[in-house]
Amino acid sequence: MDYSQLLTDKTDTILQNWIEAVSQDRKIESADALPHSAIKNHIPHLLAAMATVVSQYQNSEIGIIIKASLNHGFLRAEQGYNPAEVAREYHLLRQVIFSHIETELLAGTTREVVRAFRLIDAVVDEAIAQCFNSYVSQRLSELQQIQTQLTLTNQELNRLVSANQENLSYLAHELKTPLNSIIGYSELFLRQEKKQPEIKDTLAGIEHIERVLRNGRQLLRLINDALELSRADAGKIQLQLRKTNVQSIINTVVEVLLPMADAKRLKLTITTDRAPKQVIADSQRLQQIVTNLLSNAIRYTETGSIELHCCQVGSENWAIAITDTGIGIAPENKNRIFDPFFQAGEPSQQQFSPDSTGLGLAIVSRLVKLLQGNIELVSEIGVGSTFTVILPLEVRQRIRSTDLTDVSNKQ
Repeated sequence: MDYSQLLTDKTDTILQNWIEAVSQDRKIESADALPHSAIKNHIPHLLAAMATVVSQYQNSEIGIIIKASLNHGFLRAEQGYNPAEVAREYHLLRQVIFSHIETELLAGTTREVVRAFRLIDAVVDEAIAQCFNSYVSQRLSELQQIQTQLTLTNQELNRLVSANQENLSYLAHELKTPLNSIIGYSELFLRQEKKQPEIKDTLAGIEHIERVLRNGRQLLRLINDALELSRADAGKIQLQLRKTNVQSIINTVVEVLLPMADAKRLKLTITTDRAPKQVIADSQRLQQIVTNLLSNAIRYTETGSIELHCCQVGSENWAIAITDTGIGIAPENKNRIFDPFFQAGEPSQQQFSPDSTGLGLAIVSRLVKLLQGNIELVSEIGVGSTFTVILPLEVRQRIRSTDLTDVSNKQ
């Protein structure tokens, strides 16, 4: 029995039945949207090579099988097949081939049947191996392209973010100049007018100027806070580490903010008897942290008291805690309280802080991290909040990677 000629004669029928089987198989969903020509792919070449291999009179065309299978794998990867669907196609191909030559196989000798089975199976197995080889290769190539594209996109996003930060910083600096001028002239005008109390018809004008001055200061504070936050996020804040008197910093902050607490008749209690005498830190950044936390406590407290407690913690750390009897912070907002422009409380309660920029706690969290410490929050709605900052007694200057490179090059 010439099974080679038999396969050649039945190639069209085998191919048509295989295409129908693939189209109707629910386990190969990727073929649903494909026309028959796309499903057929390079299978005719594979069947032709199979017929050549089965022939007893011709040399095996294994190169054709490899080429056809490689092309099949590449195309199936491009068409979105998953590996199980590709394997299923070859399973159906094997079934269709044997079903179409079953009658002739039964009529052949045992030796002929075994040889035909062995060769057909070998061809299909080799085809599967080569197909998956090209399929995986194509998938890896697609992943590499995606990775390259993601890398380029990430680089572009970083560039845009950097450019945006630079533009915002430039804009903020440009806004500060006219604002400082407005505030300066407003203060000068107010001083001159208040020296002439006998002039009654300028009272309304003075109120307008005071309003301009108040809003100008608020806008300037917002710009300064935004610049500080931008520098912190960009890693452009350089610490000036030196011996720092903690008591002196706290006294300075309290002296500035005490009138603000007195105006709201809040009791301000300061406890620093267990505070460290001095620490190694950046005094300016430390003062910013205390100022923002204490002013925030005063701003969000209408009645009651505010306590500032400072003490050494262990042999390497110290802490400063500020407790208020203010509006408190809801549990769902505790993770957001350090986000820029986020203000705790209901909209009706935000009248407590008309001059807040919403950036104070965001700046605090970044400065605390910069000083190698951490900040903790305990709060309850309607009861109050306690912010605790824990810092090392000695903040160590971190060496940047660029500095290490310079040192290595010099060596």
